[in-house]
Amino acid sequence: MGRNKKYKKSVYQSLAVITQFGINMLVPIFMCSFAGLFLDRKLGTAFWFVLLFFVGALAGFRNIFILARKIYEGEEKDDDQT
Repeated sequence: MGRNKKYKKSVYQSLAVITQFGINMLVPIFMCSFAGLFLDRKLGTAFWFVLLFFVGALAGFRNIFILARKIYEGEEKDDDQT
């Protein structure tokens, strides 16, 4: 019974991590893309959208890298304690 409960907790933690990865990647891309679209329409230009899209993608990758590093470091600490 306890083993099943531990398995369910592990599954929910994994789903939470996957969701965090998605949110941390998509939010900067959408925010920067919408800001670029707004600037392009306001200024009558055509390059802000593309430029800020890539800035958002880089910010998203940075967020994913930081999150993955924290998760990996946490797992190493757990392994060291057992």
